[in-house]
Amino acid sequence: MTQPDQEHPLTPADVSAQAGEVLDRVEQAVVGKREALTLVLTAILSGGHVLLEDFPGLGKTLAARSFAQTLGLDFTRAQFTPDLLPSDLTGSFVYDQLVSEFAFRPGPLFTGLLLADEINRTPPKTQSALLEAMQEHQVTVEGATFALPQPFHVLATANPVEYEGTYPLPEAQLDRFLMRVSFGYPTAEQEWDVLTRRLVRQTEDQQLDAVTDAAGLAAMQAAVETVPVEDDISRYCVELAAATRRHRAVLIGASPRGSLALMLTSRAYAVVDNRDYVTPEDVKAVAHAVLDHRISIKPELWMSDTGGAAVVDTVLGQVPVPGSRTGASTAQAE
Repeated sequence: MTQPDQEHPLTPADVSAQAGEVLDRVEQAVVGKREALTLVLTAILSGGHVLLEDFPGLGKTLAARSFAQTLGLDFTRAQFTPDLLPSDLTGSFVYDQLVSEFAFRPGPLFTGLLLADEINRTPPKTQSALLEAMQEHQVTVEGATFALPQPFHVLATANPVEYEGTYPLPEAQLDRFLMRVSFGYPTAEQEWDVLTRRLVRQTEDQQLDAVTDAAGLAAMQAAVETVPVEDDISRYCVELAAATRRHRAVLIGASPRGSLALMLTSRAYAVVDNRDYVTPEDVKAVAHAVLDHRISIKPELWMSDTGGAAVVDTVLGQVPVPGSRTGASTAQAE
């Protein structure tokens, strides 16, 4: 385990090596989902939160727990239900009879990695309490403010098909998630591998060794922040986000937060890919996870096949690509 210090901070190469080891260990538990796991780790290295939107039983909870173990973070799971109150997440003041005064009892938000399970099953008031903590990294209870541990990350899950008795997140709140990632069903070979590993393991639980710890993750994030982004790449991010707003099928396109997310996550994606520079291919690799959930389609097109993913495919094909770092021109004609 590489331990950084102030005199010898981590380099992007160090981060790449540790990121590869994290992904290798997480993939021992979540079989055959390297690309999706890479996106989740990319969001964490960028300091953001992830919405895991997928069908039940595809490894969302297992992935969250596995990342917490390999990154050495405290892990808490909060099951979101219709009767969950904001104080059930933030914590509350409880009367302590021993000292005859009220003492604050922290809730599950005070952790390193929180799994917000089925976030769309709890009312908007509780959703807002979580999203405020995600944005501000603090909670306020009865006028007192308490800082959350750092690093602090949320992996929230949602079922994309079951809407009865749910409270879908509005677009303004979806925008708070740096990425939305889906794992999808495994292939037959991958599913058989899951069964085989379970027989060999002879237990349901899986314990993964830590690659780093909370301080180490903070150092990895700091190293990612040192990676420069060339002007043509950042302008490419701006053009992609702006193009979603001009699309004829779009009611609301990606905000400037979307272009910022493109730049930040493409930088982390490059580091995971063992590079200290960003290419247009890095931006394309994260574009769907970053932009799809930030796009609202016009109501008259809800029954069609048009969606956020189709819009992003269109703008990726239309927006001119800047020249590569090696000098080979990949720019498209206007």
